[in-house]
Amino acid sequence: MMIAPDNNPADAAVTLDGVGRSFDAAVALSDINLTFAPQRFTALLGPSGCGKSTLLRLVAGLDRPTKGRVLIGARDVTDAPPVARDLSMVFQSYALFPHLTVRDNILFGLSVRRVPRADQDARLARVAGMMGLDTLLARKPAQLSGGQQQRVALARAVISERPICLMDEPLSNLDAKLRAEMRLELRALQQRLGLTVIYVTHDQVEAMTMADRIVLLNAGRVEQEGTPEDIYRHPATTFVARFIGTPPMNLIPADSLHRAGAALPPEAVSGTLVGLRPEEIMLGDHGTPADLDSVEFLGADLLITARVGGAPVVIRRPAHLPRPSGRLHLTWPADALHLFDAATFRRIAFTPAPLPAVPLLQPS
Repeated sequence: MMIAPDNNPADAAVTLDGVGRSFDAAVALSDINLTFAPQRFTALLGPSGCGKSTLLRLVAGLDRPTKGRVLIGARDVTDAPPVARDLSMVFQSYALFPHLTVRDNILFGLSVRRVPRADQDARLARVAGMMGLDTLLARKPAQLSGGQQQRVALARAVISERPICLMDEPLSNLDAKLRAEMRLELRALQQRLGLTVIYVTHDQVEAMTMADRIVLLNAGRVEQEGTPEDIYRHPATTFVARFIGTPPMNLIPADSLHRAGAALPPEAVSGTLVGLRPEEIMLGDHGTPADLDSVEFLGADLLITARVGGAPVVIRRPAHLPRPSGRLHLTWPADALHLFDAATFRRIAFTPAPLPAVPLLQPS
């Protein structure tokens, strides 16, 4: 099947139209409808086994959907091989050839495609400089650190000059400090080159800090899609509420808060879960009473565990403030509340009550 390239492949969106993938009786993906915008960084986020890597393989052409279509721009590439899809891929394992030098690893794809030598050299000089690999071109992969090997894998993808780059947990083998540095480098690289990046990760910090949009998957379905801020501030389900945020959102039965005397909106009836992020809860002299269970010191923060009406609640508080003791009183902004149906786990829309007016201090 021959496929004509788009007139402007850099502006081609990647679309999954009703895509499903089953393995015998096991359903890996079910009815996926997504569009990955061109020149944007989209993170596929979710726990292990949710279908992230399967979805990426369908886009890459390494696997075929059981149903539905995969499109790049206006082209239906569902049955097209990877070579016809005009994309590159970076793997978790780096997939470098141990017997080749850094130079030959980076140039391998161009050599296979018989790109003229002068063009190869020009691209190599540009990409090696961009990735900080100029002085390492004669080394073998075994002579490189993990971060350097990851840069070689990225350089091999970038030198292909494909407008779409797929990444399957490329930073998971790095230590925490190097992972943080590479996040910044990856994001800057994507913006500088205008790449369309689809990035698989189970790490919410990676997704929140790098992505323009997040697709959160759960059990082979899209749980929510949106900007990092939208997903954080307006979780569509209890799964999203608990998966995004560290520590995760408190989900407290409305009955427990009613027993404690908390002021709640009328929509917070029995069978409703009230969501409150730990950082939104404040301690004061007045408010909803709570019994202190424990206090954990985390450097910049304290994590305080308490019970409200018998239900556990976690509060995050700056560590420089005094440690609480004894009976607590909790308050929170009215617009910090989230409501969820305990049966369907879906978000309940409601209008927060306005906060009371605070009088302005008058100059003396």
